[in-house]
Amino acid sequence: MTGVTGSPAALSGGFSAAGIFGGILFGGIGLAAFIYGKKNSAFRAMITGILLMGYPYFVRGTAALYLVGFALSALLFFWRD
Repeated sequence: MTGVTGSPAALSGGFSAAGIFGGILFGGIGLAAFIYGKKNSAFRAMITGILLMGYPYFVRGTAALYLVGFALSALLFFWRD
């Protein structure tokens, strides 16, 4: 039985292992940044943490996922209070 379209990507919903790993990685970094920002009243860290946790839901490609994730993670270090 091959499914509707017969392609393995259709059976897995189009997700790749690297994409899932990237989403978990950057989501975890975002969670840590959000918790840090909440404890220390660092508004910028909280906003960046929310962005890091949420953007994997809207970015489709794996390369774009990592590019945006690295950019937002770098923003944590350069956009401080």
